[in-house]
Amino acid sequence: MAAERDYYEILGVARDAAPDVIKKAYRKLALQYHPDKNRGDASAEEKFKEAANAYEVLGNAEKRARYDRFGHAAFQGGGGGGGQYQNVDDIFANFSDIFGDFFGGAFGGGDPFSQGRRRGRQTGPARGADLRYRTELTLEEVVSGVEKEIQFETEGNCEPCNGTGAKKGSQPATCTTCGGQGQVIARQGFFQVATTCPTCHGSGQMIKDKCTSCSGRGRSKLQRKIKVTVPAGVDTGTQLRVAAEGEGGFRGGTPGDLYVEIQVADHKRFEREGSHLYSALDVSYLQALLGTEIEFEGIDGTETVRVPPGTQPGARIRVEGRGVPLLRNKGRGDLVLAVDVSIPAKLSRDEEKLLREVAEKKGEKVLPAKKGLFG
Repeated sequence: MAAERDYYEILGVARDAAPDVIKKAYRKLALQYHPDKNRGDASAEEKFKEAANAYEVLGNAEKRARYDRFGHAAFQGGGGGGGQYQNVDDIFANFSDIFGDFFGGAFGGGDPFSQGRRRGRQTGPARGADLRYRTELTLEEVVSGVEKEIQFETEGNCEPCNGTGAKKGSQPATCTTCGGQGQVIARQGFFQVATTCPTCHGSGQMIKDKCTSCSGRGRSKLQRKIKVTVPAGVDTGTQLRVAAEGEGGFRGGTPGDLYVEIQVADHKRFEREGSHLYSALDVSYLQALLGTEIEFEGIDGTETVRVPPGTQPGARIRVEGRGVPLLRNKGRGDLVLAVDVSIPAKLSRDEEKLLREVAEKKGEKVLPAKKGLFG
């Protein structure tokens, strides 16, 4: 099996190339090897797909970072997300916004070579858009896992007209301006200039008797309320994909997905670093000197913490397995406690007397007692 070519080599850019340089390089290759410009040339079509695969990865900051670190292996063995286009139509479907950006200013929008493909997608079923929702969790919820109910507004097919936009009992008619194609096309030399039909606004249909519920749009606002199971161990920035809970599809198309982004609120007693939790453990100077066992209120229960004799201020005591659960593995991180030794500002007469005796036996030089200072 032949080795896969480096994506930077395919686009002809340096590894530190800026996003706009990568985009420009892909634009050049897309124009050069476009299948409709090179009809019957299988080699050009393969290079067109190869460039799309490279751009899908390098044109996405997260995928590019994974590729820079792991190469092609980042998208193998279950690590999906890399470019693996085998069908030209899939490229147009997934990069419709990109082709619109590349060619839109000069050609009136979209890919100038592929009007037939665009028309078919515009009037047929279309997938709804993906939606994003941010929800905030407490650290306690992160440790235990939680089921969150979220509410959001989206769009879907109007139920009374089933997304047609036409009043019940009537049907849309083919647009007489564009002949149902959704676009008005004119030629400028080698290229075709396509603009959205001004009559039907790209739908290819005209509605005489409009649905009163949606005013002929075929879409209606929906208030959604769903429950999302959040596993233990998530962190700020974690995204949970909920399939088919995004925007409703168009003309019978499938719904998009819902991506729930996690934001973890700050905690007043704990700081988190990966799967480990950090906090302070308050002990008296006598407990630090002589050692003790202290009951500490952890994130999800009381922990008995042993403080060895002679513990120094700032020393760290690690309680294994009492941190945050690992998101994709079994087990938990650790609870790390920084010892904070409390030194009293005032001593009783008896405490002062005993401590001065200890200082005298150890030969420690201390200030003389001042009458009335203690007790």
